[in-house]
Amino acid sequence: MREWWVQVGLLYLHIPPPQLFPALHSWKTSGKFFTYKGLRIFYQDSVGGVGSPEIVVLLHGFPTSSYDWYKIWEGLTPRFHRVIALDFLGFGFSDKPRPHHYSKFELASIMEALLRHLGLQNRRINLLSHEYGDIVAQELLYRHKQNRCVRLTIKSLCLSNGDGGVLSPILTRLMNFFVFSRGLTPVFGPYGLHPPRVSWIRNNDGNLVIDSLLQYINQWKKFRRRWVGALASVTIPIHFIYGPLDPINPYPEFLELYRKTLWRSTVSILDDHISHYPQLEDPMGFLNAYMGFINSF
Repeated sequence: MREWWVQVGLLYLHIPPPQLFPALHSWKTSGKFFTYKGLRIFYQDSVGGVGSPEIVVLLHGFPTSSYDWYKIWEGLTPRFHRVIALDFLGFGFSDKPRPHHYSKFELASIMEALLRHLGLQNRRINLLSHEYGDIVAQELLYRHKQNRCVRLTIKSLCLSNGDGGVLSPILTRLMNFFVFSRGLTPVFGPYGLHPPRVSWIRNNDGNLVIDSLLQYINQWKKFRRRWVGALASVTIPIHFIYGPLDPINPYPEFLELYRKTLWRSTVSILDDHISHYPQLEDPMGFLNAYMGFINSF
């Protein structure tokens, strides 16, 4: 007789993923796909801001997707000519190959490929990132500094609630939808997402690649000097938007370390009840903080 946990695992694999809720289905149908080395990558690209040449690229966090930005999307389009976001490989509606060596270097290259695909490789871009996306932004910044971004110029960078810790290992192994949703609840704070809002995590067997995606933690340990060094040495405007109730990056220790490391960066601290996903929990506060930064130079 098989071990009970093997039987439970086999049963779970046959449970169909939850259906997409209407707003997320609409997000998917309004987006597009492009191909990178045989892999389909989902992205959103809105044209707005008539008369404005500015471009902003949004880089999402873990374990979510470009949908993280939906609450501030319409607020960005009057200010920017192009608002662009993608689902990183292994996330959202993008392909989730397995086995696969997921790396921040590959994700940065995919971002560069998307901008080439859109004909924007010669344009100056503003990067707005969250958590997992913060490291991708730092790799792009490093390449920019080393003149390794082919015809890509970064005008500014805004980070938010970077991941200084690790989600509980049990979340990465069990991945039962309901358990996973409850496990994320404290990270979202009292005004965060309702559990069904993360139903897309199992889309295209996303639950089966979580362990592989978490290799970014080891990459961060190995290449920390490279990425933090890129942040500390550039002269472009840098800003940080922070939800202080974040259990992953607790206040005030995280903020003190950030200010010590990046003393040139400006900082916006949101209300006390805002946690790890500030763009979802306080979209107006987040948007006002970002606009204040982007209009300051």
